[in-house]
Amino acid sequence: MIGFLKGVLAAKQPPALLVDVGGVGYELEAPMSTFYGLPAVGEAVALYTHLSIREDAHVLFGFGTDAERRLFRGLLKVSGVGPKIALGILSGASVEDFLRTVEAEDVALLTRIPGIGRKTAERVIIEMRDSVQKLAQPAAGGDAPVAPAGAGSAQGEAFAALIALGYKPPEVARLLKAADEPGLSTTEIIRRALKSAVKA
Repeated sequence: MIGFLKGVLAAKQPPALLVDVGGVGYELEAPMSTFYGLPAVGEAVALYTHLSIREDAHVLFGFGTDAERRLFRGLLKVSGVGPKIALGILSGASVEDFLRTVEAEDVALLTRIPGIGRKTAERVIIEMRDSVQKLAQPAAGGDAPVAPAGAGSAQGEAFAALIALGYKPPEVARLLKAADEPGLSTTEIIRRALKSAVKA
């Protein structure tokens, strides 16, 4: 099992990452909560990982903090929630926001995330209710710091990232219009777009 990677960020195109670890390139998928904290391409990066093994592929997921990884793993145990939905939840809310949503039993907030219907949202809240306290506690060893975000380039990357997260093109266009401001980095555009999606 690969639990942690430390290397150089070779490429980032949400939700995909490429990390060069001693000359070996590891392809990963990561939630937007992790992308917000990534350094610029070419800089050092450290990520917690989760390896998902399916019949047709082995997929490595990367996380900026151990809390994100623990939440992702907890979500995978919920009936009907796969990696794509778990990434969507982590992209739409921080770990703290998600824990508050479960404690408040806010089904409506979860249904705003692409791929989550009312039944799935209710199941997530019911099945995660008991484990939120454990998720709120830091694990032994704590979280590895991730370097601050570097400036990216723009609307096209943000559009592709939101499509990859499951949003439909017309909805992406509307969200990007709400986040349109000159000089914003890709991650900031995506952050603003996801915030407006949750408020909508």
